[in-house]
Amino acid sequence: MEKRLTRTEMLFSLGFLFMLVFAVGAFFYGVKIGSDKTEAKFIAQTKHLSDSSSGPVSAYQQQDLVSFYHTVFLPYREFQTVWTQTIFKLSTGQLSDPASALKELSNLAKQKYDEAEHASTPSTSPLLEQAQLDFLKGLKMFKEAAQRGASSAKDMTSAELVTLIQKDAYFLEGVKQAMVGQRNYYYAMVKWSSSVNPDIPAQYESPSVLGIQQWNKLPLTVKNKLMADQLKSRMQLVPFYPQDLTARVDGFIVSGEAGKMKMKTIDAVVDLLISTEAVRSGDFSSSKQQLYAKELLPQLPFFFPEQE
Repeated sequence: MEKRLTRTEMLFSLGFLFMLVFAVGAFFYGVKIGSDKTEAKFIAQTKHLSDSSSGPVSAYQQQDLVSFYHTVFLPYREFQTVWTQTIFKLSTGQLSDPASALKELSNLAKQKYDEAEHASTPSTSPLLEQAQLDFLKGLKMFKEAAQRGASSAKDMTSAELVTLIQKDAYFLEGVKQAMVGQRNYYYAMVKWSSSVNPDIPAQYESPSVLGIQQWNKLPLTVKNKLMADQLKSRMQLVPFYPQDLTARVDGFIVSGEAGKMKMKTIDAVVDLLISTEAVRSGDFSSSKQQLYAKELLPQLPFFFPEQE
């Protein structure tokens, strides 16, 4: 004979379920609030830069791209490098004190946030303004994710801790914001190249299916922006830059491998290269003279490392 729940037990069960749903909802709302607060703070601090009676005119100068690289993009990339190295060591059991390592990551995120926050970005370059905000929001989320991981470290194995961090809502939001920031930075480079060479489109959105023949006709800055789009859509932290992926795609096509495998779209080529971990940081530099000797690029250190 089945035992039926009493009215009190039923009310208790419903109350518990309500509290559980409320707690989960409150957590994700907290993530959004944290991100929105970062945005609101930044907008308030930079409002004076964009106030103008005539309104800002959009313009992308090479010196602005260079300044952004050193003051915003590089601090973020330095943090990302340490993050990926730490998570790798954690996943391979090389850290004797995971909690301390994650606390150091959280402190580093705060340090890099402070560096990038004080960078001056011109209001005439809205994509750079937005990219700065995106990277700040990303660093804020990574800081929170590292703190949360440190708090859980003592009760978990290294493998469990890595899984926890990679599924953490703050970490996922951090990746999203960082990839959006990267995409906006590379989009700003397209705007710059169009101002230098009118034959280069100032705006290019990839069609739903981008064929290899279409890809081959595109200028390098547009290709790099499309690869930043690809990385954004995959929501992955990778050690290479969008231009490294561009170079591997072009090298794969020029070598005839794409034709041998009967690939017709860029998506298919990118899927193969990323899934097989065939892209490395530095692939662009090693292929630049062969593939891009006559291509227009801003004078940024990751395009011209030989000048550093």
